[in-house]
Amino acid sequence: MWELVKAGGWPMVPLLLLGVAALAIILERLWTLRRAEVMPPRLGEEVRNWAARGPLDPAHIESLRRNSPLGELLAAALDVRHRPREVIRERLEDTGRHLVFRMERYLSALGTIASAGPLLGLLGTVIGMIQMFLGILDHGLGDVNQLAGGIGKALVCTATGMIVAVPSLVFHRFFRSRIAGYVIEMEAQATALLDALDARAAAPGAVPAARPAPARPAATTRS
Repeated sequence: MWELVKAGGWPMVPLLLLGVAALAIILERLWTLRRAEVMPPRLGEEVRNWAARGPLDPAHIESLRRNSPLGELLAAALDVRHRPREVIRERLEDTGRHLVFRMERYLSALGTIASAGPLLGLLGTVIGMIQMFLGILDHGLGDVNQLAGGIGKALVCTATGMIVAVPSLVFHRFFRSRIAGYVIEMEAQATALLDALDARAAAPGAVPAARPAPARPAATTRS
């Protein structure tokens, strides 16, 4: 193995570093994007029941915000529960954009590794071929078997670049697909919470939101 690394030359060093970085990102995202971590089971139903029962404790809302990305989204809706539905939707959209950005953390780096790996491997192979042909130019063709071995060693970089790029590309697409699925499910949970809040506001005995008193007409002076 070490002989192959040496045969690839200096381009093998950044390729190996890219491989280590890709492996670290993949493991970190696999752990962070677990379903139980992003969307705890039955959390949406519990929040809807809690919102329909009665007064909402601010401390409980803050605890919900720290629970998970889904909890943070639902807490954002509860923060402005007394506002019109359009305002709540705007808050949900703003919070959702921040959540998606955090869930996609490091994915752009993983995509860059998937794109740069084959190019860097090809660069190492081209450099190796150039060195080999310069040697032939200076010392002649020599042994054909030795020439074939030199070509094989030069292709080590290309193979290494593919080994780094293929898993990086596969997991990059996998994580993007998983995040898109989470976003759809979180939107459904948020919509269900909005419906529960509307039903609570429309229930008999619900306290309507305070409205501003109408302005009194200005007194007119008699002539």
